[in-house]
Amino acid sequence: MKKITILTLSFLVVALLAAACGPQQTDELVVGMELAYPPFETTDENGDPAGISVEMAYALGEYLDRPVRIENMAFSGLIPALSTGKIDIILSSMTITEERAKTVNFSDPYVKAQLSLLVNKDSPVQSFDDLKEEGRKLAVKTGTTGYLFALAHLPEENIVSFDRETACVLEVAQGRADAFIYDALTIYRNAQENSDTTRAIFTPFQEEYEYWGMALNQKDTELLEQVNAFIAHYQAAGSINELADRYLGEVKAVFDAQNLPFFFDLE
Repeated sequence: MKKITILTLSFLVVALLAAACGPQQTDELVVGMELAYPPFETTDENGDPAGISVEMAYALGEYLDRPVRIENMAFSGLIPALSTGKIDIILSSMTITEERAKTVNFSDPYVKAQLSLLVNKDSPVQSFDDLKEEGRKLAVKTGTTGYLFALAHLPEENIVSFDRETACVLEVAQGRADAFIYDALTIYRNAQENSDTTRAIFTPFQEEYEYWGMALNQKDTELLEQVNAFIAHYQAAGSINELADRYLGEVKAVFDAQNLPFFFDLE
């Protein structure tokens, strides 16, 4: 009896050690995003993740039959976290760019975005081309696609750079800059909040639109196929349009009134 007990304990110890030392498998889907861009990525009154991207993340988890955990982190840390395996997917209003595609795989796009301008009400600027004139100043947030677009199309002396969006908006509101370039949703929100001193220009001035996609580790090709299948399914079911109506109904009405393409009009 003692021999049997000792053998049983021995097998149990070996099994426990093997479990502890072997690779830990999990079905949890870890989604990285910066919860600082409402209504896509934000938090609710209880501090829990909320917004369009959050709902899409949970819908993706349901589609894949995997529980979802949202990891909130600085936008600049998302790609490093993906590369080191700390997260499985980035779903954080990330623009698909050639530079980023060197280190990550992007899904099919789910949003079409465009750059717009927040303009001081006293400025004569009516279009992006007006910012090319001598003495004009465009505020840009360093590292954004608006920043890169400005560098490629404006004289360097016409550009003033800042690390924070709020600083750019303040420059325009107080008249130290003619305009601020950023995505249309942010421009709309800031124009509403600073209606006494600013106005928005949504007329497209880029040759091509920008597209948002989910980013995945380049080694995770199977998950990429699953994510693309989910996006196609989600769009076909009308779920993205439902989110747009619920979260962006007011903005959509403004775009429709100006006959401008909306974020989810990919065709």
